[in-house]
Amino acid sequence: MSVFFRVCKLPVKATLHGRRELSVEDLSFQNGAVCLHTIATGPNDGPVVILLHGFPEYWYGWRRQIEPLAAAGFRAIVPDQRGYNLSGKPSGIAAYSLTELVSDVIAIANQLGREKIFLAGHDWGAAVAWSAALLYPQRIAKLAVLNVPHPSVMRKFLSTRPRQLLRSWYMFFFQLPWLPEALFSTFNFRVGERALLRSSRPGTFSKDDLTQYRAAWSQPGALTGMINWYRALFRTRVKFPDKTVRVPTRILWGERDAFLLGEMARESLHYCTNAELFTFANATHWLQHEESARVSELLIDFFRG
Repeated sequence: MSVFFRVCKLPVKATLHGRRELSVEDLSFQNGAVCLHTIATGPNDGPVVILLHGFPEYWYGWRRQIEPLAAAGFRAIVPDQRGYNLSGKPSGIAAYSLTELVSDVIAIANQLGREKIFLAGHDWGAAVAWSAALLYPQRIAKLAVLNVPHPSVMRKFLSTRPRQLLRSWYMFFFQLPWLPEALFSTFNFRVGERALLRSSRPGTFSKDDLTQYRAAWSQPGALTGMINWYRALFRTRVKFPDKTVRVPTRILWGERDAFLLGEMARESLHYCTNAELFTFANATHWLQHEESARVSELLIDFFRG
């Protein structure tokens, strides 16, 4: 399989903003009928690091880690995951099951001709990364996850810890048809903006950042694609052949996370054969934004070692 270039219809301001700061390439990869828009930078022959964003972000959520990784000699590949921004938005909830999301990661690795990759994910991207390490351990050299626990820990806490169930209320709201999309998009995406601003440290997201996010959320079909990840989670359950992650793993966790209990980070260590946890006492769920330099250092140190 081969990688091919694609002309992307990104809003001009966002394109220029990204290129001035990052000097990146726009690449596209194909997984069946789904085209995955991807930002790439760093030496072509460098070890590949794939960075997976979460909800409600897109590749831009990793912008502060891309250049440090490239400068350290890595080939940084940062996709808009399916349903987001410029990537394909297949119809139907089943198209957003975890097995389909993981298959996108493997398709990218295959088309790059890489047998093994380094993989990092935040939020939903971390859920995909955990799942990739469980389903395709032979393809993942090392795994880094930010502020999302091992899948078994998440299920356990949702069923046994009322505090976590309350924090995850929005996951149940997202099961409704059309209403979540309608609410999210009202008043020029005010709900989406407030969700980012109120759950992060002051100053984490600038006005320009929010402009970038609104442009991504405005892409046709994006909101339904993004929310379908949650709908698919409740309708399809992945059967992992082994619940133990046997890939070297580094967990990074902002302890002021408004959505997920910090206990889940420590519990996740018990589901790994080789894992370590780094916590950030003053960081929230948006760890790679708030502690960008330290996160970059920890990723580079881990993937180099």
